[in-house]
Amino acid sequence: MTAEKISHFFRNSLRRRSSKRDESQDVLPTESKPETCMKPGDRSSYLYPSGQLFFEYLVVVSLKKNMKGDYEPKITYQFPKRENLMRGQREEEERLLQAIPLFCFPDGNEWAPLTEYTSETFSFVLTNVDGSRKIGYCRRLLPSGRGARLPEVYCIISCLGCFGLFSKILDEVEKRRQISAAVIYPFMQGLRESPFPAPGKTVTIKSFIPDSGTELLELTRPLDSRLEHVEFQALLQCLSPEQILMIFASAALERRIVFLAEELSSLSKCIHAAAALLYPFTWAHTYIPVVPEQLLSTVCCPTPFMVGIQKRYLEEVLDQPMEEVLLVDLCEGKFLKLVGDEEEILPAKLQSEMLSSLPTLNNNIQSSEELNARVSDTFVQFFVKIAGHYPSHIKWNKNGQGCFQERSFCKALTSKTNRKFVKRFVKTQMFSLFIQEAEKSRKCAEGYFQQKLNEYQEQKKHRRLS
Repeated sequence: MTAEKISHFFRNSLRRRSSKRDESQDVLPTESKPETCMKPGDRSSYLYPSGQLFFEYLVVVSLKKNMKGDYEPKITYQFPKRENLMRGQREEEERLLQAIPLFCFPDGNEWAPLTEYTSETFSFVLTNVDGSRKIGYCRRLLPSGRGARLPEVYCIISCLGCFGLFSKILDEVEKRRQISAAVIYPFMQGLRESPFPAPGKTVTIKSFIPDSGTELLELTRPLDSRLEHVEFQALLQCLSPEQILMIFASAALERRIVFLAEELSSLSKCIHAAAALLYPFTWAHTYIPVVPEQLLSTVCCPTPFMVGIQKRYLEEVLDQPMEEVLLVDLCEGKFLKLVGDEEEILPAKLQSEMLSSLPTLNNNIQSSEELNARVSDTFVQFFVKIAGHYPSHIKWNKNGQGCFQERSFCKALTSKTNRKFVKRFVKTQMFSLFIQEAEKSRKCAEGYFQQKLNEYQEQKKHRRLS
């Protein structure tokens, strides 16, 4: 499939579903992943049980000259090779594998052999029609050798969202690549045969390296799985707390947001962090951490999107007929385009509370895990105060089916500014999806958000009694 065909398919898929409120926007079609149990209060963009395979594919993408003499990314190795697929499965796999090279080299085909190149780690997301997502974890590096040579990308395709864990795996891939590409594949085979660990648990991978013998690699999954695909530090390094709140406000109302940066790693980290601010809700529209050059025209679609684009394409982006978009320059730490009301979306009192609790890099925070937790809690508390009373406004029939009472839910808020925001927020797709899950079961979800709801209700009860 050529880049033009992929771009055409992408734009058509957006138009097909732009009128369907309860369906997720997609990027490119991929294979479906198994359904997993989702409960309100513990929602995530990446939901999966422990015990799954770490990854589906490892592919190597190299630059090869085409008939015009330009370099074009091509898959030069795939592990494992899948056989005996049904026709539909084979077609889906072909689409996936043909889309991957574009996202591994999103910065076009103007390459030349190099003698030095700093490795880059980034990721992309491919979303299926059913809303399931596959993540591509990439390490672009310059293979060892003499003289000028071209970079190549090692890309791990997985249904599992855990950026830190896969970054460590890619470190091992790069270390082995500097010895020999042949050393990588036994390591990946061992990884594929190991079950994905439960939160807080560790899996040990045995791997043989020439001249070093057998090495044991321990991979530990973070205990707090809702934050394992997030590095808020990247966002705090680029933007002020006030700017982050403006991005959050725009995302909460499902507007169009474009992030600009030169480095692929900055783009992917910052866009993942921005989406994670919405927990326990999930961004359900177009989501492309790094937009390939061939797909730049897709940013003028009329539906909500959150995308990352390399700053070298700024002029092309500005030439697109975009309406009501928040254009974020991560390099300069400023907004290049605004709708104009971003500072007024969030209730003033809650906004002030968030600014006072949001940590900065100057705080004496010891670890990235602690920083992630502090940042996330700031936004979780916002949703607790603004929407945490939702369980009281679901009516249940005799068959155990719930029906959300939107009007009473909004009226229950005594603050006019809170109520004004909520009346807009309840119209979003992310809120609708959240409530649809809540209406399925009367039993409260046992998740982090529910824990914070319970704590908040206890605090309110204690204040009334004191």
